[in-house]
Amino acid sequence: MSKKINVGVIGTGRIGKMHTKNIVNNFINVNVKSVADIFVNDEIREWAANLGIENVYKDYKEILNDSEIDAVLICSSTDTHSQITIEAANAGKHIFCEKPIDYDIERIDAALDAVKEAGVKFQVGFNRRFDHNFKQVRDLVEEGKVGDVHIVKVTSRDPEAPPIDYVKVSGGIFLDMTIHDFDMVRYLTGSEVEEVYTNAAVLVDPAIGEAGDVDTAIITLKFANGAIGVIDNSRKAAYGYDQRVEVFGSKGGITVSNDTNNSAVLSTEGGVFSEKPKYFFIERYKDSFLTELTDFFDAVENDKETPVQGIDGLKPVLIGLAATKSYKEGRPVKISEIEL
Repeated sequence: MSKKINVGVIGTGRIGKMHTKNIVNNFINVNVKSVADIFVNDEIREWAANLGIENVYKDYKEILNDSEIDAVLICSSTDTHSQITIEAANAGKHIFCEKPIDYDIERIDAALDAVKEAGVKFQVGFNRRFDHNFKQVRDLVEEGKVGDVHIVKVTSRDPEAPPIDYVKVSGGIFLDMTIHDFDMVRYLTGSEVEEVYTNAAVLVDPAIGEAGDVDTAIITLKFANGAIGVIDNSRKAAYGYDQRVEVFGSKGGITVSNDTNNSAVLSTEGGVFSEKPKYFFIERYKDSFLTELTDFFDAVENDKETPVQGIDGLKPVLIGLAATKSYKEGRPVKISEIEL
């Protein structure tokens, strides 16, 4: 067995804790040596100790300064991602960075330049690409099973609206929630978005509007390959986490329905009943979070390209900024208007 990959996790919120636990429980050749969080407390120290993690820091630079650390997972708040990416690259660490890299294009470019100059591996945490259902759609499209892609549809609706304090710092629905869908349509079609038109409203919670955001949206898209697309979003689906896609083309179509805890359907004189969708993203995409880390560590250990690279972190932000501009100005916006 080759040398273990020593990892430091920066940020121990929900995502950071999930990734850390997944590594400890599933990767025998990866060691989480250290975690860091600006809000470190006794609870975090106890959590880390229970997982056998050696070091807990308040300052993430302790991880970057550790010569034994091979790779870092950046799971801190979005406003820190690009700066930590630059510092981690300069320290020679391979980087797994949660989405988005940043909301500012110049800062994203600076981060990606640092990664390129350092020659380290870099992967963005668009985990939905690794979902078994969506990957099958991508594979069938690449194999030409649907022919030329004409239409792509993505439905993405959360089970409940986030706290207003989160909404205020989220960057807006298009850069927080829909950004996954912007990545997904690129992934499924194999083509770039050229134009966006957004129709959006506040229909779930007036407080979201008061915070300067929207909670319900329809986004239409034009692609470089001629295809057209539609994404529909809601911050609250009463029945659970609604995640569906469809790709339609010249030879046929592919659809993916929601994952449920079981596929049993009860039919009686009173109606037809089945399970609601899984509650939220942790449950729905549980396996995909493992698979994305498997591919990242494989790239680190075997000097391969990562499957979700810097350009894949940049493009959805450009689309998100175009979608925001479209909503505010009430017109279609070309991605070329956003690009530097």
